[in-house]
Amino acid sequence: MANAPDKPVGRRRFLSKAAAGTAGLVATPRIGSAKPELLAHEQDQGHQNVPSDVALRVKALESILVEKGMVDPATIDAVIESYESKIGPRNGARVVARAWVDPAYRKRLLADGTAAIAELGYGGSQGEHMVVVENTPTVHNLVVCTLCSCYPWPVLGLPPTWYKSAPYRSRAVIDPRGVLREFGVTLADDVQVRVWDSTAEIRYLVLPERPPGTEKMTEDALAALVTRNAMVGVAKVGGRGGAAA
Repeated sequence: MANAPDKPVGRRRFLSKAAAGTAGLVATPRIGSAKPELLAHEQDQGHQNVPSDVALRVKALESILVEKGMVDPATIDAVIESYESKIGPRNGARVVARAWVDPAYRKRLLADGTAAIAELGYGGSQGEHMVVVENTPTVHNLVVCTLCSCYPWPVLGLPPTWYKSAPYRSRAVIDPRGVLREFGVTLADDVQVRVWDSTAEIRYLVLPERPPGTEKMTEDALAALVTRNAMVGVAKVGGRGGAAA
């Protein structure tokens, strides 16, 4: 059979192929081999220098939709800004701070996370069924999603890159203490580590231990100490200086 004449490559096919091709050159982030300072930078910034396969495909799709007039770039920016700034970790920090200062609220939060979080006005997509697990001097909780990147958006915002990476998703289950050490958290041998696997049905939030020396701090001041990483379980909350190792 004679070869068919080459078909013109449209914008859709070009962007799709470009995204797939470029993604092939992107190295998968490796938690275990990364230098501590580079890993810390990625944790703080929440992104990679080189876009991931998913990011490239999203940008390609966005370009197509914008070109066809189906979406407004300003609307996309507004949604992202909302999740990063308004529906982000600050919401979860307020939940944690309230639990620290209000024993009755803490009890409700641990009994029914979804309802207690809704008391503060937080809820919605990706947070319909919330379970809150509490860190104690003898138990440390770590949250992961082994299948994809299920994450409680209403209280933590968008998931960081490392949370979605294959190394974290696998090693958090196989070697949780090793992963915690790479994030700067070293636990005593008698501290039990519990790993919680988020799913499409259930999302988890860690209630960190309240740091010592904060008894006279206001609820707002306490909320300022709480970080996203602490509510995932890869960090502890420090005192007035911020996050602890």
